[in-house]
Amino acid sequence: MAAKSREHSTDSRQEQDAIAMLIADHKKVKALFAEFHALKDDGSDGDKSAIVERVCNALKIHAAIEEEIFYPAVRKAIDDADLMEEALVEHASAKALIAQLEEAEPSDELYDAKVTVLAEQIKHHVKEEEGDMFPKAKKAKVDTAALGVKMLKRKEALKTELGMSPDESAEVEAGGRSKRKSA
Repeated sequence: MAAKSREHSTDSRQEQDAIAMLIADHKKVKALFAEFHALKDDGSDGDKSAIVERVCNALKIHAAIEEEIFYPAVRKAIDDADLMEEALVEHASAKALIAQLEEAEPSDELYDAKVTVLAEQIKHHVKEEEGDMFPKAKKAKVDTAALGVKMLKRKEALKTELGMSPDESAEVEAGGRSKRKSA
């Protein structure tokens, strides 16, 4: 029993670490993009639309907590304005594609291409964050535990603002692996 409570305690602390939270988000979105890719040629429009909605919601929430909480703290701690500014430009580009996808239908001519390009942009962005920004934040001893607490609270508020039901919220957190209703 003691080992189990220690294990749970470690999991809770790790879930609240800002960098661990962001990496978990990256994995979830990657899984959603893979799920979309599997449906790209022969999936129903309803299934594709549902995945893209989850991708868009997950990315909007992720970008907001980074821009509002994580990036300002990292910017103060590291001396790399170029890295931080590039991350914001990448977010702006992703937000533009997200807005286009939210207005589009899966039957639209460029829909699949836009999802593919968004996935490629996010893959590049994740590589830079995990390979450069996160190590610099760790080296600078950014208090990722305190940031994680703030980010988790903001993440929950954003889910509410987006009108996500508990089921939708769980799907985003699970990376889209939960069962969907058939269209």
